[in-house]
Amino acid sequence: MLRQVRLFLALVSVCIAVLCGPAVAQLSDRQSEYYQGWVKTADRAETVIEADRASNAALENLRAEIHTYRDDFNRARGANTERIQTLDAQIKALGPKPEGDATEPDDIAALRAHLEEQLNTLRVPQIISEEAFSRANGLITEIDQLLRTRQTKELLERGPSPVNPVYWGPAWTDLREAGQSLFNEARRNFGTDAVHENLRDQGLGIALLVTVAGVLLFFGKHWSEVAGNYMRQFGGQGSGVWTFLTSLLRILLPWLGVWLVVKAIVMSGLPGFRGTLLLQNVPYWAAIIFYFDWIGRQVYVLQEAQGFKRLTAKRVAELRVYLDVLAVLLILHELVDLFEQIENISDATRAVVGFPVTIVTALVLLRVRQIRSTEAPLDADDGSLARGTGLTQLIEFLRRALFLLGIASPILAVIGYTNAAEAIVYPAVKSLVLIGALVIFQRFLTAVYGWISGQGEAAKDSLFAVLIGFAMAIFALPVLAIYWGARETDLLEVWSRILLGFDIGGVTISPKNFFTFLIVFLMGFGLTRMLQGGLRSSLLPKTKIDPGGQNAIVAGTGYVGIFLAALCAIMVAGFDLSSLAIVAGALSVGIGFGLQTIVSNFVSGIILLVERPISKGDWIDVNGMMGYVRDISVRSTRIETFDRSDVIVPNSDLISGVVTNYTRGNTVGRVIVPVGVAYGTDTRRVEAILGEIANAHPMVLANPAPNVVFQGFGADSLDFEIRAILRDVNWMLSVKSDMNHEINRRFVEEGIEIPFAQRDVWLRNPETLRVADPAQDSAAQASAPASTPIEMTEVDLPGGDGDEP
Repeated sequence: MLRQVRLFLALVSVCIAVLCGPAVAQLSDRQSEYYQGWVKTADRAETVIEADRASNAALENLRAEIHTYRDDFNRARGANTERIQTLDAQIKALGPKPEGDATEPDDIAALRAHLEEQLNTLRVPQIISEEAFSRANGLITEIDQLLRTRQTKELLERGPSPVNPVYWGPAWTDLREAGQSLFNEARRNFGTDAVHENLRDQGLGIALLVTVAGVLLFFGKHWSEVAGNYMRQFGGQGSGVWTFLTSLLRILLPWLGVWLVVKAIVMSGLPGFRGTLLLQNVPYWAAIIFYFDWIGRQVYVLQEAQGFKRLTAKRVAELRVYLDVLAVLLILHELVDLFEQIENISDATRAVVGFPVTIVTALVLLRVRQIRSTEAPLDADDGSLARGTGLTQLIEFLRRALFLLGIASPILAVIGYTNAAEAIVYPAVKSLVLIGALVIFQRFLTAVYGWISGQGEAAKDSLFAVLIGFAMAIFALPVLAIYWGARETDLLEVWSRILLGFDIGGVTISPKNFFTFLIVFLMGFGLTRMLQGGLRSSLLPKTKIDPGGQNAIVAGTGYVGIFLAALCAIMVAGFDLSSLAIVAGALSVGIGFGLQTIVSNFVSGIILLVERPISKGDWIDVNGMMGYVRDISVRSTRIETFDRSDVIVPNSDLISGVVTNYTRGNTVGRVIVPVGVAYGTDTRRVEAILGEIANAHPMVLANPAPNVVFQGFGADSLDFEIRAILRDVNWMLSVKSDMNHEINRRFVEEGIEIPFAQRDVWLRNPETLRVADPAQDSAAQASAPASTPIEMTEVDLPGGDGDEP
């Protein structure tokens, strides 16, 4: 206590010294009283934590009280932030305070003192709230750590073994006495005058409740089918929406009947203390039975719709039985826990009573796992929604884990770890059923989407099915965490930390400012796209700007709009980017080394849009690739070649490389048509004919006039060229083809020869070629082969020259 008082006094002293306002920097009476109450609560919490003797319930209550204080301090530390910023700006506008013997005008001095007084009055509660918030946060963390330590210790604590026969007799005695006590309570209450009077006064209401409950229990199934047939009149294209709603009515109406029966019994006053505790749980237990049975029925409907590809009808029927058995076992486990709370039995009795339920539950889980594993694996064309929603891995993992859990739980229970065994097997049952419910509800929501969108059964393969399955899996995580031992306060604490935000580089990012940033940015992005659409379709087509310039304006508007949208979103969300200077510096180093090519292309794209050396629709030639520019983006440019293929060229190549733009500024360009004539042809006549052909073409401009150039004497011909300026260079190939056709026609008419390459072959030793003598050939053929081999001399040897060495 003394330490906390010294801490509080030191904090107040520091605040006063820093703010330089000893007379005015004080909390209000209401704030001081609230803070003193908090100090007392915090001191008490620290004492309780150090003693470590309080019960879990007392710690939870203390934690809830501290949590309330923490929320109040969290709101207080962020209050008046805008006003404080305004006062800071006003004080800075007055200039620095004079130092030494210097003075300032009285009006300015009075205004400065007034503003500083207001600023200190607002800052002190903020600083106090910041300190109190930190202390509350630390205390909550300590309490949570203490509770988790106790929970872990209880989970791993070893108790009496339930297989020890010594404990069986006392356990049976405790169980029999509990049943007799329950029966005796009800019998005693039934004989009291209060119960008789209660039955006389409320007998009609009790009878009415019992009658309605009986009708719902016996006719609820029929009424749900009638309601389902009525709803099917609204259509649904076989989506199964109304069938699903009908199945919900099949369990809702009977459960309502059970609840009315319990209500009637409670109204009668017949049950005593033990009976009342049991009856309070009956609706919950009835919901478990109906819920598990509904899951089994939906599995049968799902498999029937798929033609029993994954599970046969017999296997599905067996699985439904096991689900009902698991529901009963789960209720028995709840009864055992309730038995322990009411009768305050020993640990040995608790272990013996709960052991059979745990063993049977583990065996049923093993059998459920075997049912799935004995079937054939999923086919590639299986239409299971779980396969398309990302739940397959989770389901498969749980199926494999059931085998290990089914073996581990009985072993742990036998050796005395009853708490650990029950903490494994029963959460496994709840998780199994929860995942099944997720798949069923995901199928239902997908069917609703298919009905609304008109897709029908095709909706199960849509993106909506994947997204809704992923979202449901995310929302199921807290429920699974609670099943496996997490406390609700743990989840609330995680959510509180998320709401407080995360500090990244000195910038606090919370869900509030994140979604604010996202909404503002999306609004700015949408407005930018609308402005771009208006410029592209309405405004720019009415101007004299060429298509390339229009595209540059639209693209530049998009970049500027996105930048302004991001800037406005940052300002509205309240992000302080000044603290990210170091991060930005490190990022720039990374850009310099790893992203220099991307940045170079980005800057080159900006240069292309501003300087416009090329525009959309230009005919260019870059790095040997020729085609039309179809799109200029911030990173690359798309060129459509003449063979209708797209070539993506990085913008840096267009800036740093050599680019030929045939249509830059206008479409006027020159065409060159080469042609050769045979030697001996009148060159002036050829020049006149070619000039007439060039001037006659409609695409050739008269000014400047086309000319014919006699290039020279080629190896095979006299070489000429037609050089003409075209109105539209895009028609170059067509003009060239037309001129070649006309040249061929005129040369044929004029008798002018267009030579082709010819070569003369000369033989160096023509005397080696002689005509064979037919007489000698006949004599050679008539001569018979020699009977003895021909003798060879050194001259006939390879490489021999006939000389002896």
